[in-house]
Amino acid sequence: MLCRMSLESRSPAAALTRLPAGVLGSAFVLLWCTGYPAARIGLDHSAPFTLLALRFGGAGLLFTLLALLGGVRWPRGRAALHSLVVGALQLGLQFGSLYWAAARGVNVGLIALVIGTMPIVTALLGLAWFGERVRAPQWLGFAFGFAGVALAVGESVHPGAGADTSAYVAVLAGLLAISVGTLYQKHHGSNVDPRSGLALQNLGATALLLPLAAIEGFRFELSPGSAAALGWMIGVNSLSAFGLFFVLLRRGAVNQVATLFFLMPPVTAVMDYLVLGDSLTMAKVCGIAVAALGVYLATRPATVPALARSDKPVSAGPLPEARRSCPARGG
Repeated sequence: MLCRMSLESRSPAAALTRLPAGVLGSAFVLLWCTGYPAARIGLDHSAPFTLLALRFGGAGLLFTLLALLGGVRWPRGRAALHSLVVGALQLGLQFGSLYWAAARGVNVGLIALVIGTMPIVTALLGLAWFGERVRAPQWLGFAFGFAGVALAVGESVHPGAGADTSAYVAVLAGLLAISVGTLYQKHHGSNVDPRSGLALQNLGATALLLPLAAIEGFRFELSPGSAAALGWMIGVNSLSAFGLFFVLLRRGAVNQVATLFFLMPPVTAVMDYLVLGDSLTMAKVCGIAVAALGVYLATRPATVPALARSDKPVSAGPLPEARRSCPARGG
């Protein structure tokens, strides 16, 4: 037992928990956003469910290997079920719905705008289900954050070509899946080792997506570009970004972690400019600044009242009464 605890305390996940939250949050946003240009490249060579099944299947096998090499404890019973539910929501349903909607013709700018409301939806669900209070500065931060998202993607929002009602319903399903999945993981799925927990999440999502990939005929055109995109999504997005997401949810408030998603569309616009050569307009640059202000306001810790910060000791009771209750000394 002592040996297991020593190994777990020296694990990469344990080392990450000692880093400042700002460093972890910045790394998470950057790594997560690289997945969007990688997915665009991958979808040029693959059907959506096939690409996701390959991504999550590969990540699940790698997390399993890391868990076995680290000798970590695997979730059992309800803990294992919780991890599978998180995987079904955050991975299978969220990505499956959004990739399918994009393949059906929904404009990617509109998808980004809808998913940009995720911190607000998560806060409302947390308030309704768990009584998680949201302070006034956080709501102000949410407003600025969504304004930044709108600035970043507003120019690219237009009606989808040939998209039907079911495709737009799928976008809303993806929004609910990531919001509910984030809350569910925070309250039920964070008390496990990230390696074994993420292994179950990814393998569970793969099992859900495989039948849909079979319907597509497992279409994947192997080429240097598709192989590089798939490798990046597995190694960087699934292993690194989701590993950081797991650690951030474990150590922080769910609303503060969700607020980081306001930065995704603006930062992705920069990634698309650097990787894919998309235009980088002044509105997109302003979107980064406005969204960053929103994240700052929403994640700033509450101010402690001056009385609570006072270093003066508080008297526990009237001293004269205490003296009279003591027996007298001497004659």
